[in-house]
Amino acid sequence: MDFSLSEEQEAIRESVAGICSAYGDDYWLKKDKEGGFPRDFYDAFAKAGWLGICVPEAYGGSGLGILDAAIMMRAISESGAGLSGASALHINIFGLNPVVVFGTEEQRQRMLPPIADGREKACFAVTEPDTGLNTTQLTTRAVKKGDRYVVDGQKVWISTAQVADKILLLARTTPLDEVKNPSHGLSLFYTDLDRTKIKVHEIEKMGRKAVDSNELFIEGFEIPKEDRIGEEGEGFKYILEGMNPERILIAAEAIGLGHAALSRASAYAAERIVFNRPIGQNQAIQHPLARNWMNLEAAWMMVQRAAWEYDSGMPCAASANSSKYLAGEAGYDACQQAVMTHGGFGYAREYHVERYLRESLIPRIVPVSPQLVLSFVAERVLGLPKSY
Repeated sequence: MDFSLSEEQEAIRESVAGICSAYGDDYWLKKDKEGGFPRDFYDAFAKAGWLGICVPEAYGGSGLGILDAAIMMRAISESGAGLSGASALHINIFGLNPVVVFGTEEQRQRMLPPIADGREKACFAVTEPDTGLNTTQLTTRAVKKGDRYVVDGQKVWISTAQVADKILLLARTTPLDEVKNPSHGLSLFYTDLDRTKIKVHEIEKMGRKAVDSNELFIEGFEIPKEDRIGEEGEGFKYILEGMNPERILIAAEAIGLGHAALSRASAYAAERIVFNRPIGQNQAIQHPLARNWMNLEAAWMMVQRAAWEYDSGMPCAASANSSKYLAGEAGYDACQQAVMTHGGFGYAREYHVERYLRESLIPRIVPVSPQLVLSFVAERVLGLPKSY
């Protein structure tokens, strides 16, 4: 068993870190204050060819695995770009996996190259205001009329919809009361985001101002049938092809953010003199930071396992969910401890750790809550009765 990165993976990490080095703390501090999609950052990764890291080479990508992508996303977050930088690229990395796996050859040729080379941006529209994580209860309807589907409904917490050209949309094509299983009757579409039929309302939030989150109001939105991915009614199965990689990647981002915070805290503790000695000499400062490092590294091992399972074609749901849970908690704890290590200065924006703390709540909450992960593991791994 080899835990070291391959030469290719080390090259990925170094190349990504090199791009990120041009976008330092002042850049992300400004983005955090003013907002606005980090287009130059996004374009730099597009120019370097990293947006299609998981897209097959035949469609303009690098054809690498989720483990390679996790290394990339951790490096981005760990550079200090945090979730602001990682989320700007996030959908490109995992979002079109359902197209790769279930799309037709024509769809792959048409849909994947523009995402891989950065010509098009996409948003991922699944969650609805009244259903939350209960995806099978989605009510947004797509009614087939001739060679098109007409969609009406709402979506919420849709990232990058302010700047997206395309939308990956899950909608119900068969009413819930007409299906035997609630996971049936949902269909997946990848199509142009028509802003005359989709109203995009940005949600003001506590962190990651550079990457917008939105509520979508959809009315009379027409989608050509050739933009439906796979068979009608099988969209829930297809969307799972993107959900496990998403959990793995956001776990890697949480770990990167935690390490960024830990690095700042350790440096500050070594330099800050109080009572004629560096505060890092005190075990009350040392021990929490040491625990943070151990927890982050343990979570990273679970990320590597989950990514290896996915790339090997093995079942990975338990590992993917567990990695998201462990990394979310470890990242949050490290960011919180970094603020506490800085004392009052940790509350000041110029020290950056308060931004890390605000952003660390994102991978704790999404794309699945800690409580639902625990319920999943209890039911699917330990064989306990379903609790909800």
